[in-house]
Amino acid sequence: MRLSTLAQENHPDGRLVVVSADHRRCVSAAAIAATLQQAMENWSEAGPQLEQLSQQLNTAHVAGEQEFEPTQALAPLPRSWQWLDASAFESHGRLMSKVFGMDDPPRDRPLMYQGVSNPFYGPCEPVPFRSEADGIDFEGEFGVIVDEVPMGVTPDQAMQHIRLVVQINDWSLRVLAPVEMKTGFGWVQAKPPCSAAPVAVSPEELGSAWNNGRVALDLLVDWNGKRFGAANGEAMSFGFHELVAHAAATRSLVAGTIIGSGTVSNENYREIGSSCIAERRGIEIIDQGKPKTEFMKFGDRVRMEATDLDDGPLFGVIDQEVVRA
Repeated sequence: MRLSTLAQENHPDGRLVVVSADHRRCVSAAAIAATLQQAMENWSEAGPQLEQLSQQLNTAHVAGEQEFEPTQALAPLPRSWQWLDASAFESHGRLMSKVFGMDDPPRDRPLMYQGVSNPFYGPCEPVPFRSEADGIDFEGEFGVIVDEVPMGVTPDQAMQHIRLVVQINDWSLRVLAPVEMKTGFGWVQAKPPCSAAPVAVSPEELGSAWNNGRVALDLLVDWNGKRFGAANGEAMSFGFHELVAHAAATRSLVAGTIIGSGTVSNENYREIGSSCIAERRGIEIIDQGKPKTEFMKFGDRVRMEATDLDDGPLFGVIDQEVVRA
């Protein structure tokens, strides 16, 4: 099952559609749920109905179907009640700790913070920033959307609450980040809203690429038309089910909560590249004594895509320009 949210005038949460497997067609899901948030809040009923509509769309033409135009899509959840982002790739965490002269991150529990969740930028929406001097950076991630999660679930139980998988660009302002890190209170200025690819998919759509709560696919990241990274999402130290259980240890999670993996990173980052500029700069500091790669400028573009194992469309493409606010 593949779901997307199309823009609708005077409706900030858009309108929910089911998308065909080839991303060529879509059909309104209004008879089931007007928005994805409504679907998440009533997943026990809406989920099976959306799956049935998806099967119909993929086997025959259905009434009311239309061409799917990703440029008209918002983020699957344009406004989420809660966005929790982890740092689940050990290679990235160790590298950043070395660069900043910090202790290695703990390995016995996930790292996670709560970020801004309204809004999520659409996949083709220009992203405004106040100043290039803030150190504008992209961060390619995978994420999951859950239905209501009770407090105290185990990782095995949490797996049953993962309903959709998404692809995310978690924008960061790197010059501001060290200042906020030193306060010990978490991110505010250094973490503007994220962006999301146009299509959210059920874990079943990933097939064997959904492996132990991990997305075992390459996330292809291009910066101004040049390949920057192709890290694989399977290398997470904690699977998404473990991240969900960690987040729900002392509180329930509202339906529609989005949980991110953190920057996708692999141990062989020197060979396959990186999903963020900060990691590339960290490698340069270690190898050459100082960073050479600059952060993003106004007018720069970043493109992110992860295809399925047969190179077919999956989440669709994030393709955005950095602009002056």
